[in-house]
Amino acid sequence: MEKLDQLSSTTSTTHSKATLLRPQDTYCRGYQLDVLLEVRDHLGRRKEYGGDSLRARMSSPALKAGASGKVTDFNNGTYLVGFTLFWGCRVSLSLQLIHPREGVSALWRARKQGYDRVIFTGQFVSGTSRVLPKCGLTLHSSAELCECPHYRDQEAFYCVKPAHVPCEALTHVTTRNANISYLRENEWILCRRSNMGLEIMKDFTSIEVLPCNKSINIETKCQLGRKTPFPSGYTVKRRWIAAFCKQIELNETKNINDCLKRKLIYLMGDSTLRQWIHYLQKVVKTLKCFDHHGAGIFKTHVLLDAERHILIQWKKHGHPFITKNLFSVKDENYIPREIDQVAGDNDTAIVITLGQHFRPFPIKIFIRRAINVQKAIERLFLRSPETKVILKTENTRGVSQNAEMFSDFHGYIQNLTMRDIFVDLNVGIIDAWAMTIAYNTDNAHPPDYVIGNQIDMFLNYIC
Repeated sequence: MEKLDQLSSTTSTTHSKATLLRPQDTYCRGYQLDVLLEVRDHLGRRKEYGGDSLRARMSSPALKAGASGKVTDFNNGTYLVGFTLFWGCRVSLSLQLIHPREGVSALWRARKQGYDRVIFTGQFVSGTSRVLPKCGLTLHSSAELCECPHYRDQEAFYCVKPAHVPCEALTHVTTRNANISYLRENEWILCRRSNMGLEIMKDFTSIEVLPCNKSINIETKCQLGRKTPFPSGYTVKRRWIAAFCKQIELNETKNINDCLKRKLIYLMGDSTLRQWIHYLQKVVKTLKCFDHHGAGIFKTHVLLDAERHILIQWKKHGHPFITKNLFSVKDENYIPREIDQVAGDNDTAIVITLGQHFRPFPIKIFIRRAINVQKAIERLFLRSPETKVILKTENTRGVSQNAEMFSDFHGYIQNLTMRDIFVDLNVGIIDAWAMTIAYNTDNAHPPDYVIGNQIDMFLNYIC
């Protein structure tokens, strides 16, 4: 009965009321459409506080068009949801309750609890012997530890030191999820898949948007350092169209080759950036894979075009990196140190993404890494202000079976944090968050057509 009482006081998509403000029979392209949301609980009582995790999206399946909406929380149980009508067609509106405020509070509290939801195991190799001790970002052990410190950046990784084996013998690490939860039993009800991502506007009919002889023409080229609005763009016929700058379509191999000529491109981050390597190798036939040796999918990946002097390299970011696959620690560095090793010039570009692997850990781990990356970029710009740096935000991954560790709520907070930390730097933004909402791809690894549009945005920044 107590569980039901607690659930009844949470936000109900059935009882909450969404109202279209200033309704019309038809709307013109470019119009700002607003929806007022008043949330109520499962007993129909008006809620007097905000904090719900909401996701707004507009779409026209016939055009393969989509865009995210902007949600403003008034912290009193009401929300304003804004949609910019970017295209003319019949448009459907969606507003999903990802988590009610009570679920958000539970996830936030659980995230701060500790580091032990992920088990790190190291592999130490000495001669013919292999030892697999416990490792982690923190270790509460009385045993002797091997420490991999980064004193300047105040980051470290630890392993229990095997007997008669030097710390330098650590070669690989793997991870697995621990069977640990900091959610209370009644909180798990809120984080079940069946209670996440519920539609609030299911009774809304689609609206008619007309061109009205209005065109959205933007003449300013995509440039580093420009502030990106929200939403930063939209998709029509699967093509991403930026809302703040004029893009040049670079979909021909020759155009891409001309853009990339003499470029050194360093991709630093998780496997959503490694997807760029696979995509470019398929699309640009002149780029050849250079075998960097090493084993597994997380080794360093390199594409080369010797004739045009093009190098594109992907390296995974440092701990935490969550995967059941064994990965080498011998050729990896934290992104700040990787940036410090780049000399930089007008033909050098760096793309950075952080986020997915940090979601299961206290937010301070992510904040510290993001600040250290920011400082490394500042050092880079002192020695090479012409080097181009682009930040790819993390993307959505949809409703997760393990919301406590991987909910998009964690990603949303990290996205806001990253933007705030990088706000004063002369960097470009590839808004993968808005893209994946617009495309409605509920996958940690978006399909190729999304990756292609991310790369197109990147090329517009550097060419």
